[in-house]
Amino acid sequence: MKDPRDIIRRPVITEKSTELMEQNKYVFEVDPRANKVEIKKAVEQIFNVKVASVNTMRVTGKVKRYGRYSGRRPERKKAIVTLKPDSKPIEMFEV
Repeated sequence: MKDPRDIIRRPVITEKSTELMEQNKYVFEVDPRANKVEIKKAVEQIFNVKVASVNTMRVTGKVKRYGRYSGRRPERKKAIVTLKPDSKPIEMFEV
């Protein structure tokens, strides 16, 4: 079994993700090979919360140019984790 901290890479803090926190939803960047079940177990183990659902999306890397050279940003996978209503909020995101 994979280590939960290898599955959850980092939280995504954006304007939209902070609005989702009011709805008890949290956004994480996860390992691209992880599935929804692994993400759910990892969040429950790391933060001691109960997860209701997990939605995932793959974000393709943008093509960027520097003069005549072009390159590509890396692809990544994001997960929106919805907590159960009776679950406590994740302290890492509290202000």
